[in-house]
Amino acid sequence: MSKAYFYYAILIGAVCVYFLIHTAIFPQNMLLRNAIIQGALIGFGLAFVSAQIYARAKATKVNGWITMYGLGRSSNGMFLRAAHAQLFPGPVNTPEEAIYWWTNSDSAGHALTGAHDYVLHFPTGGLPPNKAFWSITMGDAKNRYVANPINLYSVSDRSGLAQNRDGSVDIYIQKAAPMEKEANWLPAPSEKFILWLRVYIPCEAVLKGQYTVPPVAKAR
Repeated sequence: MSKAYFYYAILIGAVCVYFLIHTAIFPQNMLLRNAIIQGALIGFGLAFVSAQIYARAKATKVNGWITMYGLGRSSNGMFLRAAHAQLFPGPVNTPEEAIYWWTNSDSAGHALTGAHDYVLHFPTGGLPPNKAFWSITMGDAKNRYVANPINLYSVSDRSGLAQNRDGSVDIYIQKAAPMEKEANWLPAPSEKFILWLRVYIPCEAVLKGQYTVPPVAKAR
């Protein structure tokens, strides 16, 4: 969630609280139509703010990566689904089919931007455990694919990533191609961007929250 979106939620909540307090302290007669409109707007505003608060309470953030466990379950109530949609909009699979993370900040908490080079280092044996595949997708600040010279928008365990001598894997996230490391390059835009990690048919370690996604470290 962007800071602008967060401040927007605070503003809506403040306006709703103001109208509720004002109505309680200064009751006044109003047309039924106006009362219905005001009630609907306040109800919508409170629902929106409540979903934002609940989403933040349910989200798990480690090393800058945000996830929410239990997405896509048919047993989820309407309020929980609304909270999930604040951070993970669009259709999602059940946890047994896929687990999702996203980040827009580096290991120091600074926004990811093409002005810097980054490395996502998976230690030996530290790639996302799964029974299908995993992928990391690049998006711009509006979560759209990033045009680049090699038309590459994601990397995965099917990309032929090169391993280091100790078996670890480095993914280079930057605007310009890294010299002699193009096989592990995920092109970035000039401006801010967001990364999505998807693990399909995740293993128990992922489902139980025991797997930790490494941070995106700034290299330059």
